[in-house]
Amino acid sequence: MVLNALVFPMLEHSVEVPYSQFVKELEAGNIEEVYVNSANTEIQFTQKGQQWNVAYKTAPFPGDNLADRLEAAGVENYGSEIATQASPILSFLMSWVAPILMFVIIGQIMGRMISKRMGGNNAMTFGKSNAKIYAESETGITFADVAGEEEAKDALKEIVDFLHNPGKYADIGANLPKGALLVGPPGTGKTLLARAVAGEAHVPFFSISGSEFVEMFVGMGASKVRDLFKQANEKAPCIVFIDEIDTIGKKRDNGGMGGNDEREQTLNQLLTEMDGFDGKKGVVILAATNRPESLDKALLRPGRFDRRVPVELPDLQGREAILKVHGRNVKMSEDVDYNAIARATAGASGAELANIINEAALRAVRFGRTAVVQADLEESVETVIAGYQKKNAVISQNERRIVAYHEVGHALVAACQSHSAPVQKITIIPRISGALDIRCRWMREKNI
Repeated sequence: MVLNALVFPMLEHSVEVPYSQFVKELEAGNIEEVYVNSANTEIQFTQKGQQWNVAYKTAPFPGDNLADRLEAAGVENYGSEIATQASPILSFLMSWVAPILMFVIIGQIMGRMISKRMGGNNAMTFGKSNAKIYAESETGITFADVAGEEEAKDALKEIVDFLHNPGKYADIGANLPKGALLVGPPGTGKTLLARAVAGEAHVPFFSISGSEFVEMFVGMGASKVRDLFKQANEKAPCIVFIDEIDTIGKKRDNGGMGGNDEREQTLNQLLTEMDGFDGKKGVVILAATNRPESLDKALLRPGRFDRRVPVELPDLQGREAILKVHGRNVKMSEDVDYNAIARATAGASGAELANIINEAALRAVRFGRTAVVQADLEESVETVIAGYQKKNAVISQNERRIVAYHEVGHALVAACQSHSAPVQKITIIPRISGALDIRCRWMREKNI
């Protein structure tokens, strides 16, 4: 309405003149074209040699024979507009529906832009689950991609068998545990195992973090739990994986705001939903945490997360298998000894072993090689565990000799022990921040 009333008329560049001026211009032969509107209330005319975007208009004089005047003045182009009746439906669509639709589209675009700036939280999606849903062909991970956790895989294969053949369990009257809790240190592959279960079972995989349930508004976390289990029941059989469940599953005490804070409401709703759904439909709940001692007892009782699957740090054989799995995608030299690297990485997790392979590949590229050699792997072990070498420390020759004697003493003590790991390397090059600085400062203070 504003555009039709104010903007569009300004773009026409029409000039209103009195009828007497129109007659003078007509008698002087300065008028080229004349048109009368269908209602016979307005005369529009253009002058000879004028700009195309300027039009003149005037009101007709009653009783004046305009056609005779135009013939006498020699105007060749004149006429009257043909009256056309516009469709009421088309007029309504163009006047009301089209502008409203345009503003709705603009509002949607601006809403998405604001949602992205706010981190993806949309006011219209409060209470909806943010779980990422992977189809059976999208996980791309099976038990063959997981190494070093044979005990955990054996415990989870029963779940895969239940999703494949639920009938033989129903015939004997057995019920599969509704939830399995993956417990282990960070980097041991808990999330990878959960995705491998979904890949082996060929079922949809719901993945969500415990922190995504916690919202700014009270009650939104509980609503997200309800929506998550609703989607899972619709896509059964499927697997629901909740990572870092200790975010919402901590022990309930009187430390909250009267026991009605958002986290406790979300936990209560999770407990209710796990009691309410039927495990025979094929909905399996998997969760992961590295702090099982902080979980609420009600979450671990039979009927909820009643099966605990330990995912521990890999042993020597497991570390070697993990190195081989991650080394399949990297060009390795034929003389690479995975067993030696596995012996040098006691206590390393699967994520650290994957990082060792990647650091070795980066070092090989840095030195211009087309394949990873044993020296790259050995150096990457020290880089991941202790850090990069500090070769620019300015110390005197005497201080270096003293540090060398000191490190040799460590090596001799380790070599004399009967039940300890063999000495792999002796060096005075520091890697940990401040290690050599402390020794040199101590020697200067003692005047050694």
